[in-house]
Amino acid sequence: MIDLHRIWVKNRAVLTTLSVVLAAVLMLYTVNSPAIVGAAATTRLLPIYSVDRKDKMVAISFDAAWGNEDTQTLIDILNAHGVHATFFLVGDWVVRYPESVAAIAEAGNEVMNHSSHHDHYSKLREDQVIADVKACNDKVEAITGVAPTLIRCPYGEYDDHVIRAINSIGMKAIQWSVDSLDWKGISADEITERVLSRVEPGSIVLFHNAAEHTPEALPGILEALQRDGYTIVPISELLLNGDYSIDHTGKQCAA
Repeated sequence: MIDLHRIWVKNRAVLTTLSVVLAAVLMLYTVNSPAIVGAAATTRLLPIYSVDRKDKMVAISFDAAWGNEDTQTLIDILNAHGVHATFFLVGDWVVRYPESVAAIAEAGNEVMNHSSHHDHYSKLREDQVIADVKACNDKVEAITGVAPTLIRCPYGEYDDHVIRAINSIGMKAIQWSVDSLDWKGISADEITERVLSRVEPGSIVLFHNAAEHTPEALPGILEALQRDGYTIVPISELLLNGDYSIDHTGKQCAA
């Protein structure tokens, strides 16, 4: 005779396990995907992922946390195409490579904050986040003479208390809307296809200064964007002035 109670107990255990796994996956996805939170985003603090612009303007950014093999090559490529970008630097990287920090700034690029030690900000208290941000700002300003006004959180991770801490000291947290995935070691052709197929007015594109194939892909990407009528600017020039809001996708919109 079929033991219906035993079957129910067994299936209930399986369903419970699947529910836990699904919840964990959803939580991980929403960390860097603000659109998934929908209407609930009205109470969630977000960084700026992109900007609501009608003109064809886009920003190129590079994160620098560890290696330094290609930084000067990237600066030279940007110079050759008449482009200025935004470099988000970790404070420890600034200390190790002060000549590169100076070269980035002297070429007309923005030098911004990527934390002092690349810690997981969500694990720090608000006062610890603020202290870390200020420590990186001081390191950058000591070399460039200009204190950063923008920060990209380490690992792209954030929550409400992290964004609140950053906002409280008058800085803006910046994410990205186009990820080149160059850090995965994908080919130059794949990097190029990813960026050009996803970019739109107001996009912020993420690269890394020490990714294997970025120097190979960058010239073609810049040339294609310029042929298509895009003006490539540092992030601070892409951002809107005056009052603004950030919608549930992380897009900065005029108030």
